[in-house]
This record gives sequence, C-alpha cells and structure tokens, in this order.
Amino acid sequence: MNPLVDRVRARLADAGGETGPAAVAAAVRAESGGVASDLDVLAALRTLRQEFTGAGPLDALLRDPATTDVLVTAPDAVWVDRGDGLRRTGITFTDEAAVRRLAQRLALAAGRRLDDASPCVDGRLPDAGVRLHAVLPPVAAAGTAISLRVLRPAGHDLAALRRTGTLDATGEALLRAIVAARLAVLVAGGTGSGKTTLLNALLGAVDPGERLITVEDAEELFPRHPHVVRLVARPPNIEGSGGVPLRELVRQALRMRPDRLVVGEVRGAEVCDLLAAMNTGHDGGGCTVHANSVREIPARMRALAGLGGMSPAALDGQLTAAVQVVLHMRRRPGAGRTLDEVGVLGRSDDGTLRVTAAWSRGSGAGPGRDELATLLRERGVGVPC
Repeated sequence: MNPLVDRVRARLADAGGETGPAAVAAAVRAESGGVASDLDVLAALRTLRQEFTGAGPLDALLRDPATTDVLVTAPDAVWVDRGDGLRRTGITFTDEAAVRRLAQRLALAAGRRLDDASPCVDGRLPDAGVRLHAVLPPVAAAGTAISLRVLRPAGHDLAALRRTGTLDATGEALLRAIVAARLAVLVAGGTGSGKTTLLNALLGAVDPGERLITVEDAEELFPRHPHVVRLVARPPNIEGSGGVPLRELVRQALRMRPDRLVVGEVRGAEVCDLLAAMNTGHDGGGCTVHANSVREIPARMRALAGLGGMSPAALDGQLTAAVQVVLHMRRRPGAGRTLDEVGVLGRSDDGTLRVTAAWSRGSGAGPGRDELATLLRERGVGVPC
C-alpha cells in the first residue's frame, strides 16, 4: 500500500468536499511536502485519479464499443462480456476496500445509498449510459460485487440485425410483416440474448406517425423513432417514500394517448396491467420476459401474473387475447445472438396456453405458419414467402 495515497485519501475524506482532478492534485502536493519523489507523486496521482473519477480502472472496458457488461467479483477478478461470453481481464484492485469504495462512489453518482444499512443498490450512472448494481458484504459473501450493464442507444435497425447475423432474410421479412400488422409481441430469451436490442429494432420499424409510450425499470429502450415518450420507474427513498413502481407507470401511460404501449421487461405484477391495457384496443404493443425456451413461457407468465393476484386460467385467457406472437432470442456460443423462433400464442383443446412454432431458424416453417398467415391477412398484410 502506498502511504502517500493513504494520506491523500484521508485528507480528502476529512475535507468532505470536492474530489475532482484539481482537488486531488492539490492534496497530493500538500501531503508530499516536497519529500516524495516525482515517481511516487505520479504513481499516487494515477491511483487516486482512477479512484475518484469515472469508473476508475473499469473506464477503459466501459469505453470499448463492444462491451455489454463489466462484472467485479473480487479485487483480482474483473470480467467483461463483449458479446461472446464472459472473459476474465487482467484488471485488478489493490484490495477489497478499493472495490467497496468504487461501488459506493458509483452509487452516490447514481443518487443512491450504499452502506451497511442499505447493502444493495440498483441505479443508472448519469451521462454514462451504464446501469449499476452493487452488493456489499456480508450479503455478498465473497466480497463487494459490482455489475455494470452498458446501455447503448439503439444502433441497429432490422436491416442492421440482418447484416450482423441476428436475423436471416426470412426472419427480417416476418418481423416487418408483424410490425405492419400491429400484432402484439412478447420477446423472450435468456439473460444477454438480445431481447432489448430486438425490441428496439422492432419499434424503430413502426410507422413514424404513431406515438410510442415505453415503460421501464431501467432505461434501455432508445428506439430510432420520432415520437417516443419514455417513462422510467423510481425506487423509494431511504424513508420508503417517493417510489413510482412500474405498475403505476403502466396505468399512467394509458392516459397519454399511446398508439403502442411497450414495457421494457415484465418482472412482476405489472403484467396484469399490461395485459389489461392490450385488451382495451391498444394493438401492436409488446414487452420482454426472461425465459430460456419457448416451452417455459406459459409457466413464467403464470408465475408473474400470480404476483398480481391473477389466476392461471385468467392469465391464459388475457394473454392469448392480448398477445399474438412470441419472438424467442437465443445466444449461441460462437454464433452470437440470433432470432431462434417465431411462435403464435393460442390455447390448446383443454384451454391451456400454448405456443406453436410458425418459423424457426433451424428448420424453417413450422406448424403455426398457417395460423400466423391468417393473423397477417386479417390485418391486410401480405404473408412473406
């Protein structure tokens, strides 16, 4: 441990004020007293600049345009995902205390509190396009854990996704037809499979004359569309007041004359309000949901609806009336993120919810193709070949 760094850190903490570059440099000069060597002073400045500005040693990773996630699980375990899975980096912190200080500083920048009384935080870093999640010990048993998700403005339309291999020609044609027909979609997939990227691209293909209202827990939807109103949930303050939950925002969005209502991701009881909205004439909406396969979607949606007091039977009826199409994304090792399947929501003979494949990347047209074709024709849209 550099003793000069410790003295400067203590001086800045006692001052309780500015920690910008000028303040750090002044503190280094004061604490060195002309005794420390130039190399020691430069090393101290480098260390403290990382500690007090930006995301410290993680800045270079976050600036990489390919980075989607940066994870810190220990002082010597920093991981990065650039779209091809997690890779361990050579970046290290001096000790656990350094990781904790970074987590607390990032939480403060996001307007959140992170300490022993409030050991978990979720927020968005200002002007950085980064979503922060951090957990302190002893909740994080092995030490402070930091998770950073890079939220980039929508950079891909459907044509771009085809060029990158996420879609093939048939997949792109199907999606354009689905958007034009104003069919409601449920975009499903596992973590990091590209659900939000696909939803952004779909919204970018909506007619410019339509008004989009998006509702999210964290800002991730930035569609290339001229008329978008984005609503973002707000957590309660430390006293437990002032929070605006996703469910309330869905209700508010209905009063804002939406042509299409979109929820970034359904994680709880708000699914009940979203389905109610989609069943009152708001066609062409959508949402994303975590599901590792198409087969898991009915059980997943029933579980979420149960949080809002909706029975499985009621959910099956509401969902099949509100949502017509399921788009399933998959992340394949070495192949990146791809649209894996287009399915049609319906009810089986016994009345339970089912998803029938209309098209899959591996085998082409499926048993639900005729059903999807009928939905498109009923809305005056031609069926892609």
